[in-house]
Amino acid sequence: MKPKKARPVSATDAAETRDLVPFRDALRVWFLVSLETFGGPAGQIAVMHRILVEEKRWIGHRRFQHAMNFCVMLPGPEAQQLAIYIGWLLNGKRGGLVAGTLFVLPGVVALLALSAIFVAYGDAPVVAALFTGIAAATLIIVGQAIVKVGRRCLVHPALVVLAVAGFAALALFAVPFPVVILIAALTGWLLTRYVPGVAKKIDGSGDAPDRIQPVIADNALNAGKPSAVSAGKILAVGLTLWILPIIAVVLFTGIGSVFTQQGVFFSTMALVTFGGAYAVLAYVAQQAVEVFHWLTPGEMARGLGLAETTPGPLIMVVQFVGFVGAYRNPGDLDPWVAAIIGALLTTWVTFVPCFIFIFLGAPHIERLRGNRQLSGALTGITAAVVGVIANLAVFFAFNMLFSETFRLDSGPLQLQLPVLSSVSILPLAVAVVAGVLMLKLRWTALRTIGVCALLGLAAGLLELATA
Repeated sequence: MKPKKARPVSATDAAETRDLVPFRDALRVWFLVSLETFGGPAGQIAVMHRILVEEKRWIGHRRFQHAMNFCVMLPGPEAQQLAIYIGWLLNGKRGGLVAGTLFVLPGVVALLALSAIFVAYGDAPVVAALFTGIAAATLIIVGQAIVKVGRRCLVHPALVVLAVAGFAALALFAVPFPVVILIAALTGWLLTRYVPGVAKKIDGSGDAPDRIQPVIADNALNAGKPSAVSAGKILAVGLTLWILPIIAVVLFTGIGSVFTQQGVFFSTMALVTFGGAYAVLAYVAQQAVEVFHWLTPGEMARGLGLAETTPGPLIMVVQFVGFVGAYRNPGDLDPWVAAIIGALLTTWVTFVPCFIFIFLGAPHIERLRGNRQLSGALTGITAAVVGVIANLAVFFAFNMLFSETFRLDSGPLQLQLPVLSSVSILPLAVAVVAGVLMLKLRWTALRTIGVCALLGLAAGLLELATA
């Protein structure tokens, strides 16, 4: 089927045109995208590229890559921000709002239901075994992410060193995640400036001309002009919508309630978590498990597995964290009511900032992309993210494959190690199967998770799962 051509738009008309494709068509396509966004950021970006660049041809590869590089620089889920940005390019602000909202909506509904099932029946041996199978598969998914990100980012030995240093800072010395990112940005800027070759990275700038020509020329896409008045309106509306729910929970539940804790923590997370979903999860896991004690390490791993099985950003696991944490600390509310409030509040404060970032930053994207200093900082951050993902993989592997761990503290060294005799056979066996399916047979993440879930369920029914 030939792609439906959009209405021809000239560069002169672009400043006055909001809908470069019919809004009804855009709505339908973004809904289709939202149902296929499995497999973490890499899979979600691949789905958008296939539909928007190759099938619909609404945007060219270079422009798609250019927008993606901008989104990678921002805190939060880059795939959702990319959807907002492209929606803005095609249909103005309402296009961005629709694209970004639909991108997360199916995942919100699905994960809310799965979180309720986990809380209600997670202690049942059969259900626990099923969730164990799902979580074990995510170990291979995260490991594969390390390889993919490493191949793309570590293009110079100095960047490899930076990635190793990022891993060591988190895994061995418990350096706070935001500090690691700030130091990585500064180091990347210095390396780019003083070490030849470090600035080389895969950004699409050296690609050949687009193989698939878009039906809308790059210079006809909505670009907007930076405006202090427009920025002020975006900030006023965006910050009001973002902060009002937090003010409401403080007034109605008190400053020490779990809702206030979650609202403040996840709002802060939305501002400081650079490096994509896998990098963000290391920070969230550390805080939710070790600081706030909302859930256990094993439950965090199971939550990640559930997020992998639903469409939408992988960082949607924060909804699971909010649900479980509020259920166990409901205050004066019914636990189920508290859980739903915690889940929705957490989701709201996590994703609303994404719209603010894009609507404020998109008009400046060309200037930002041409800034060599910013490019250097991004190089450092993306290199450190490899180490961050490796730390996440180790964290989940220890807590999923072993029932007991211990902490080794010696001066600045703070290292978590497993008790080898406490190895759990079921997750280890399922992880091995997942490794064969994904790495040897090249199965997709979703298909692998489905098989691993069935293996866990079968083990539970046959009473083969360990306690």
